[in-house]
Amino acid sequence: MIKMKEVHKTYGNGVVALSGISVDIQQSEFVYIVGPSGAGKSTFMKMMYREEKPTSGTIEINGVDLKTIKDRQIPQLRRNIGVIFQDFKLLQTLTVYENIAFALEVTEEYPKQIKRKVMDVLDLVRLKHKARFLPHELSGGEQQRVSIARSIVNRPKVVVADEPTGNLDPATSWSIMDVLEEINDRGTTVLMATHNKEIVNTVKKRVIAVENGRIARDELRGVYGYES
Repeated sequence: MIKMKEVHKTYGNGVVALSGISVDIQQSEFVYIVGPSGAGKSTFMKMMYREEKPTSGTIEINGVDLKTIKDRQIPQLRRNIGVIFQDFKLLQTLTVYENIAFALEVTEEYPKQIKRKVMDVLDLVRLKHKARFLPHELSGGEQQRVSIARSIVNRPKVVVADEPTGNLDPATSWSIMDVLEEINDRGTTVLMATHNKEIVNTVKKRVIAVENGRIARDELRGVYGYES
């Protein structure tokens, strides 16, 4: 599903974010990306949805080379990669339903299909009863669940979650993990960057630890080896 080979990333100011990253991630895996602040996790995650391009090396997702893909092809790529952000990034003037539907409207789906798909994902994240609410009327956990619903409404093969529980209290964080695990159980590959040591050590999945731009360790059902 995801192949990175000798990926290097140096920013224009000379900062080396990634240095020789090579990793294979299979379909339906759930992988934590962990490491101290400044280790390169965010750059690693941004590479997945072509927010950043490698300076050298190759990245393939489902057979698509992200380094050589043309700019006009990026929207199509991102329909197969759901992205969940720490700060939700919801459109504040749109309802819950409209925020999720927007991701489908740009693909020119039929209205009946849009309604069915939006209500299906709202059911999955247990927010059908708040379809007509605005984001500011929701709790932080509810907003994150809307963000998750929006990320999967196109039924992507991969979900990239960048610190999805970072702004949430412990109880809410566990509810978000329940949703992510359910998505993964349905066959979607999940990559989750996190500082939450308790979650990583309790819900044991593959752990890729990044340190100083390199993979420090890669363990199936590993533990979080860093202080948050």
